[in-house]
Amino acid sequence: MTVNWNGVIPAITTRFNPDGSVDHAFFAEHCRWMLDAGCIGIVPLGSLGEGATLTFEEKTALLRTAVAAAGDRAPIIPGIAALSTAEAVRLAQTAAELGCRGLMVLPPYIYSTDWREMKAHMSAVIAATDLPVMLYNNPLAYKTDFLPEQIVELCHAHANLVAVKESSADVRRVTAIKALLGDRLQILVGVDDAIVEGIMAGATGWIAGLVNAFPAESVEVFNLALAVRDGHGDRVRLEALYAWFLPLLRLDVVPKFVQLIKLTQELVGMGSASVRAPRLELAGAERDDALAIIQHALENRP
Repeated sequence: MTVNWNGVIPAITTRFNPDGSVDHAFFAEHCRWMLDAGCIGIVPLGSLGEGATLTFEEKTALLRTAVAAAGDRAPIIPGIAALSTAEAVRLAQTAAELGCRGLMVLPPYIYSTDWREMKAHMSAVIAATDLPVMLYNNPLAYKTDFLPEQIVELCHAHANLVAVKESSADVRRVTAIKALLGDRLQILVGVDDAIVEGIMAGATGWIAGLVNAFPAESVEVFNLALAVRDGHGDRVRLEALYAWFLPLLRLDVVPKFVQLIKLTQELVGMGSASVRAPRLELAGAERDDALAIIQHALENRP
């Protein structure tokens, strides 16, 4: 089984009903909207999808909905994270049984430790299925930093580790990984406001956040950046679109990124600002500041 990692893949949000339950009808519609805009896959259950607040049963139900919504059009690549290695392994195996075609594997929630223990955890989850795996490196959020040399170790041990979502916010990591592994590993940018810089450094994909509200613009900026890197793109057009998009993309790299992106979805008419506790919807000056950024972007939308 293979996955095309070369494109825009939304880390999709999870919409909740007024009673707090998951809105499966909207979730399916949202998946199809992303794919209609040119996205090449869907990542549910990630940080942006509020995976840490979902029960195991809610996660499996969401995966069923996503797989049915995508059909044969694109792969579903769920985020695999848990408090324990055993539960992460169970979720990975369940995802495979439900028809997911790849996995995004995270370090364990809360517990961050040395490389020996993290390598054992990641190895157990990666080896739990034969699905292609994307390692998720986000040291700012999860306090575990998979260094390029450690990623090499995992690649040598697991043939099905084929991609990395690099969210250290340091584009030098793209260069370092490529220097060690060449084309052995697909590198995807995991922070929205570094997408153009990441592509210029050699990344081939984008696990995106603001795509949830602006899929067409996300696909366009990605394709323009690839074309410019390859020497046949319109740099002026890319710079103009990226300049417009950057204030929005920066909403992805702050602690309340989930609330900010879901508020953006609500304002474009494709989602709700509702979040699951302990998160709360934005209020007061914080909300006003976010609204000013989003509304300015909408008023000047290219």
